[in-house]
Amino acid sequence: MSHTAITTTKAPAAIGPYSQAIALGNAVYTSGMLPIDAEGNLKEGIVDQTHQILKNLQAVLAEAGLSLADVVKTSVFMTDLEHFQQMNEVYSQYFSDHHPARTTVEVSKLPRDAKIEIELIAVKRN
Repeated sequence: MSHTAITTTKAPAAIGPYSQAIALGNAVYTSGMLPIDAEGNLKEGIVDQTHQILKNLQAVLAEAGLSLADVVKTSVFMTDLEHFQQMNEVYSQYFSDHHPARTTVEVSKLPRDAKIEIELIAVKRN
């Protein structure tokens, strides 16, 4: 089974030797997404950063013909879990009817001094 790189200009370009996402069979695996808009600008504050990441992930999924409704797992990396409730309030706006499995962990540092990074796995339904 071959894999296909998923790329969209509606989300920030990869800044290293990786793809925005990879499709393999019915599954799409995204790279960790930072709170950067398509022009490369880093958003400030956990609320705006969380919104930007989820919009970026929506754009990547749309390029693969999927939506957030197809997400089965997310991984959230935060530099300060004191911001968990704010992140969760924004996150719940994007996953209000559908609740994928989720892992949330605190990390010491993220690229570009972002406060949050999110990656996900989505599966095309038959």
